[in-house]
Amino acid sequence: MVQFVYLASQSPRRRQLLEQLGVRYELLLPDAGEDSEALEDALENEAPARYVKRVTGLKLDAASARLTRRQLPPAPILCSDTTVALGRTIYGKPDDARHAERMLSELSGKTHRVLTAVNIQSGQQRFCALSSSKVSFEPMTADQISRYAATGEPLGKAGAYAIQGRVSMHITRINGSYSGIMGLPLWETASLLRAAGLEI
Repeated sequence: MVQFVYLASQSPRRRQLLEQLGVRYELLLPDAGEDSEALEDALENEAPARYVKRVTGLKLDAASARLTRRQLPPAPILCSDTTVALGRTIYGKPDDARHAERMLSELSGKTHRVLTAVNIQSGQQRFCALSSSKVSFEPMTADQISRYAATGEPLGKAGAYAIQGRVSMHITRINGSYSGIMGLPLWETASLLRAAGLEI
């Protein structure tokens, strides 16, 4: 029986959500020379669902190579990636506060999708799932947007916001998985972990 998983993610929210499931994990983070951000570049005209699944697969490939290189004990590796999409437009992580303001002004007053892909590598087997949720924002004023951007919370977040943070006061409706919007859909993740041999 598998006792733990490797989590190949720097996100504190994903750690928190795995802990919520009672899953023991070890971090499997990139080496100093690895450019993991480059894996997140979208291809021209790439559909958001295809994009997030492809990026998650690339991250898992990199994590698997890392495990082999470091000669670590075998265990399943969990990788996840989240993207925000309005139509076919993909909203990644903002470069700075001004970029975050531009993103949020485009999402303001609209309903967008949050797509989170989860991949687990266990030996030669790979298990994959995709969570798709909808989030609706009330129309926000330029002042509300700039004040939120100034908190620094949007930086490092797909779509320039954190569902569990201050922006929640502007969210009128959620349809889907709250944990998926946070970055790790718990139902899908638990199903994949069981398939990979964890008893949870």
